[in-house]
Parts: sequence; structure tokens; C-alpha cells
Amino acid sequence: MQTMRILYNLHFIMCANIFFLVHTTSVGKKLQQHITAEKKTSLNRDGKKILHRIKRGWMWNQFFLLEEYTGSDTQYVGKLHTDHDKGEGNLKYILSGDGAGSVFIIDENTGDIQAAKRLDREEKSMYVLRAMAIDRKTGKQVEPESQFVIKIHDINDNEPKFTKDVYYASVPEMSEVGTSVIQVTALDNDDPSYGNSAKIVYSIIQGQPYFSIDPESGIIKTALPDMNRENREHYQVVIQAKDMGGQMGGLSGTTTVNITLTDVNDNPPRFPQSIYQFSSTESAAIGKAIGRIKANDEDMGKNAEIHYKIIDGDEEGHFDIITDQETQEGIITVKKLLDFESRRLHTFEVEASNMNVEPRFFHLGPFKDTATVKVVLQDADEAPVFSKSFYVIEVDEDAKEGNIVGQVTAQDPDSSKNPVRYSIDRNTDIEKMFSIYSGNGSIFLEKSLDREEIPWHNITVIATEANNPKLSRSVHVYFKILDINDHAPEFAKHYETFVCENAKQGQLIQTVSAIDKDEPPRGHRFYFEMVPDFSINPNFTVLDNKDNTASIFTKRNGYNRHKISTYVLPIIIFDNDYPVQSSTETLTIRVCACDSKGNMQSCNLEATFFPAGLSTGALIAILLCIIILLTLVILFTALKRQRKKEPLIFSKDDVRDNVVTYNDEGGGEEDTQAFDISTLRNPEARDENKLRRDILPDTVFQIRKPVPLWENIDVQDFIHKRLNENDTDTTAPPYDSLATYAYEGNDSIAETLSSLESPAIEENLDDDNYVYLREWGPQFKKLADMYGGQESD
Repeated sequence: MQTMRILYNLHFIMCANIFFLVHTTSVGKKLQQHITAEKKTSLNRDGKKILHRIKRGWMWNQFFLLEEYTGSDTQYVGKLHTDHDKGEGNLKYILSGDGAGSVFIIDENTGDIQAAKRLDREEKSMYVLRAMAIDRKTGKQVEPESQFVIKIHDINDNEPKFTKDVYYASVPEMSEVGTSVIQVTALDNDDPSYGNSAKIVYSIIQGQPYFSIDPESGIIKTALPDMNRENREHYQVVIQAKDMGGQMGGLSGTTTVNITLTDVNDNPPRFPQSIYQFSSTESAAIGKAIGRIKANDEDMGKNAEIHYKIIDGDEEGHFDIITDQETQEGIITVKKLLDFESRRLHTFEVEASNMNVEPRFFHLGPFKDTATVKVVLQDADEAPVFSKSFYVIEVDEDAKEGNIVGQVTAQDPDSSKNPVRYSIDRNTDIEKMFSIYSGNGSIFLEKSLDREEIPWHNITVIATEANNPKLSRSVHVYFKILDINDHAPEFAKHYETFVCENAKQGQLIQTVSAIDKDEPPRGHRFYFEMVPDFSINPNFTVLDNKDNTASIFTKRNGYNRHKISTYVLPIIIFDNDYPVQSSTETLTIRVCACDSKGNMQSCNLEATFFPAGLSTGALIAILLCIIILLTLVILFTALKRQRKKEPLIFSKDDVRDNVVTYNDEGGGEEDTQAFDISTLRNPEARDENKLRRDILPDTVFQIRKPVPLWENIDVQDFIHKRLNENDTDTTAPPYDSLATYAYEGNDSIAETLSSLESPAIEENLDDDNYVYLREWGPQFKKLADMYGGQESD
């Protein structure tokens, strides 16, 4: 490659020298004809400008230079010369400007200019220089300073370079011939305006016959029809860019283009086998997967997405098939409970189809396929199955305890037909209203029913396989309680009824209605009557309106609330169900004062003491005054009670409880000082007004008036009297005080042992008469000694 490049440069230099010789000769002639001719201006006699042509002395014969000179000597550029130079060496040539002294050097004696370095047009294509000729002796310029240009002529020293080392592109498979794939671009740093150094031509070195390239634009296109991605997906194409218009001796560069065929949906899905077989237990839960099938599709991505569906053989809908989005497999699941006893083999057909189909590939065939799926069921030990999903049983409200009210049935679905046992889930029948016979599922009543309290009873019955208690199933049983007529009708509400004193005969004063807790099938129908004993009522009458209401009318003119303020009217209410129930309701009617329009004003007797013309504002003012007076009294009382009282009890544990007892038994017959019962019988002592000893006297408390007692009052009556006084005493202190009065009572059945009531006449009793006292035990030893004649120890 390097040798070819050297040969090319030599060839180019030779051609350039020939060109320069021709060009220089023509330019030299022109320069000789116009050597530094300048115009000089002077004035004539008339003062007008006259132009004179002055002959110039500068001359040079070369101003072009080739780049990349590779010779051993310096490259000769040209020669500066002036007519004043006679060859005597009196003149000195000086060069200045771009590269003077470094790139370009001049012989100051001869004016020859040479390039001291190898030049590169791509770095700098033109140099501007200035030349002077100076007299060595005088140091003055013999010619004016002149400017000239040295141009660097281009040679083909740069190969084309692509913008990328590696290109990546893609094109859909099955594309038509000439489909554009990608455009590549190469750049050449040589001068495009001079020769063919920068004229590039593109060609394919590797990649035929699949692809082609436009030699001028660099656009790569498909060259073969129906390239299939499934056969080959990746292609590597090598592209060459060559300058000099692709001619021999031009420089070139290469690049690699990696082309990938993208997928299109040109392949239908296909099942690898026509029959699939799976097995499942009949107890498989709904939604459980029992197998997977897969149709192969050589496409990829969205073009390989498959939709599965069951198209035939599963009319009962026992199975379903869904697509696994990651693997594109069809997952067969249970959609409906299976039953081994009814069907042991299920056969159905499944279809797999593409979801995205391109119309231009319809000619390749239907984009779907079918396969047969067989599912073999295996028997499983199943729980008992009830004959119904739930039971609704109607029970009469008056059903007796122990009566059978319904029955549930369940059986083992397996071929063994094992016996079933029944039970009630007590969490649903906490009150134990029902029981069930475990053998046949008959449900009987344990307690009486009340529809008005609970109209529905919901329980859960459990059926368990006798041979395997772990297998059980439950069912809901709903008991609807049927109504019987066991409640009497009554007033719908409490009625506040009044009649005006000035009421007229036949005036409607009240309309009443009734309700009944029962619910007869044909609806309620109530009848209203007056109680037979009160049917002849001179004041009011009852009229049944035949719409479950009754009207109360007056039977006379005028009522006097001062004589009779309230009337009682009993009314009998019947229903129309069987057996007929009735009740007697009492309507209380008050007599009230009314205005002329019948509006109630007052129903209280106290209202007659107020002035007849007292307005509502006056009544409100009177009530406010009363409230203020009561408030002042309460405040005054509270302030009085806040006064500090001197305690009579100085104990630390005083809780202000005072207990007064009257239960002193006394010291016996000989003790005459312990207690005097006459005090209780003395009216003066009883009625004496004494203040309580446990509190200080207070003016707020009023002195109680003595309660008159008769003189020979009995002790029991006295105690009862005292108890009543304590209960009704309004001046008692604010803390608790307990007064007890114990009284044994009169006429004891035990005879007295005292001698106080012995006959006045003393009898001579033999000591032997009291011998039996010794037999009574040690409790009567003292008496035995006293009356038996023996001295006591």
C-alpha cells in the first residue's frame, strides 16, 4: 500500500510539473509584458492630470508549490529579480510575511526562494508574502515593497474515512428487493475543487448477494427477496469508500455494517402433537391448574403471542384455558366442580391462534391450530352432599316442644355410599331451640316459639361421614315462624283526650286506632265497641269507622270541670283472626276550658283563681318573680349552712354517725337502778322538746311541735310513733343519725319464772316437790338449791 502511494505521488508530481511549466510560460510572458507597470500622475500647462506609465523592475516566474514534497533537497519555489540588479551584488533581497524565515527562505543575493519544510495543504493552503530589494550601500529600497501569494497545490494524500467504525441497522424480514436499510458516509480531507482526490465511490466488499449499495449516495438496500429471519437473522456487510472516482491508484477506507432482520408475523402457531392427556382428582378445587399445552410459533415478541380457547367438547363448562404471558403456554384449569361418579373422562378441543396477524401474509395459511385434550378423573373420598343448597322450613308458632318440624337429607356421593351422621352447629343455635336425630336428619323443637320475638331462626346442620369424621359438609336451615293469633289488639299510642266545657252534643273529640303484634295473612281488621256495662253512657259514645279506627263523640251539651274534671271511657277492641282476641283499653278524657273556637286554654282547677284577663306576658313575669325569690331563699340558706359549727364529738374517726339504742336488758329483778320503764310511759317525759345533743342549736331549724300522746300508751305504739317522727322530721341534720327501738312484744308463750306474780298467800311447799329441778341439768342448779333446801356452793 505504501509503495502504491509513493508511485502515485511521483506520477502526480510529474503531471504537476508539466502543468506548471505550461502555466509558468504563459504567466512569464504576461509578466514580461506587464512588468511592474504603474501609473504616474503629473500636471500639464492647463493644470490637468497626465498619466505616465512607469516600468517596474520586479519579476518572478513561479508561485505554485506542491504539498507533501518528499525529495532530498529543498523544494524550489521561485526567484525574485529586479532590473536594478546588474549582477554586481549591490542589492539585498528581503522576504517577510507568512512563514518567512521558517517555512520559506530566500537567497538575499540571488532572490531565489525555497521551501525549507514539507508542506501540507490540509494544514494551510495559501501563504501571503512581501518582498523588498535594498541597496546594500545606501540601505534604501530600490523597488517598492510588493506582495505575492504562494498557493499549495493538493495531492491525493488522504484516504476516505467513514463517520463510524461500525454501523448497526435493521430491516423487516420478507422485505421487497430495493428496500432501504441504512446510509453510510465517508469523508476525504483532500481538496474537492482540484482534481478527483476527494471524489468518493462506495462499493460492497462483503455482503453480497443479500445487499447492494448506491456508489454515490452510500445507501444500502436489500438485494434478495423474501429473506426469512427464521433462516438467518444477522448479516455483516463490509463497505469500501475509494477516492479518485474509484480509479486505479485511488485511496480507500472500509467500515462494517451489522444488519439484523426484524420479525414479522409470517408463521402461524402449530401444536407439536395432536392429543394431550392429563389426569385430575374429582375433588380438584375451582381454579386449580391440571395441565399445560403449548403451540410453537417461530416468530417472536408480539408476533408470537398466542390466544387459547376451548372450541368443542366442553358444553357443561367444566374447564377453562388461559395463556401464560411469559411462556405463551395454555394453562387448563377447573371451572366447575368435577364428579367422578357422573363422568370419568372429559374430551374437548383447544384452538391456538395468533393475536396480531398481518393481512399481507394471509396467503401463508390460517394463523391458528387445534389439538385434542383428554382429562381422566380419579375417584376421591368426598364429603356428604345435601339434597339442597339450603333449606327453608315453616313452623307454626304454637308448635309443641318435641314435635318434628323438618328434615334435611345428605348422602355420600362416593360409590361406597357410607352412612351419614347429622348434628347442629351450636354456635348458630346458642339457646338450643332445636335438636336433630343423628341418624335421619329429622329436626325437632326443644323450646316454645314466639314469632313476635324472633320471626326467623337460622341454624347450620353438619353432615359427617360415619366412617371418616374428617369428611363433613354443612348447610343452612332457615325456620320461618308462622303466626297464630295470640295477641290482642291495643291502642296504637297513648291518647291525651280532652273535652271542652262548652262542647256541644255530637262533637268529635278524639279518633283512636289500634295495633296488633300478630300478622294475619289477610291483614288486620279491628272492631271497636263500648264495654257492655258502660254502653249506656250519658256523656260519650264510640263509633266504629270500619277502617281500623273509631271516633269518640259527646252525647250532651256542656261539661263542668269543677264538678267532674276527668272521665274514664273503656273501649273493647276485637280482631278478625281465629281465635278472636280482644282487649279493653281505657281512654281518659279531661274536661278543659276552651275559647269560642274550641282551642284548649286550661285543664287545671287552680287556673280559676287567676284573673280571667291575665295575659301570657303577665304570667311569665309572675313566674320569673317566683323563681328569683326561690333563688334568694336557697342562697340565704346555703350561706347560713356555711357557718362554722362547733363539733360535739372530737374524735379523729368521727364520721358524723350517731346511733341511739334502746335495748338495755337490765340487771334483773333486783336491779331497780338500771332502767326505769316508766320513763317510756310518761307522756310528759316523752313529749318534752329537747334539742339533739350531737349538734349545736341553730335558728334555722324550727322547734318541732310535740305530738300529743295518750297517757297510758303502750310501749310498742310509742316506738312506732317515734319511728314515724324520725322519718318525717324535716329539721334533722344533714348527716345520718340512727335511732333504734327494740321491742320484744306481749304475751310470751313461756310462763314467767319470777315470783313477783306469785299468789300473795304463801304456800308451804315440800322440798321434794322441786326435786325435778335437779334433773333439768346444771342450768337449773341454782333454783334446785334454793327451793330444794340445800345450800349452794
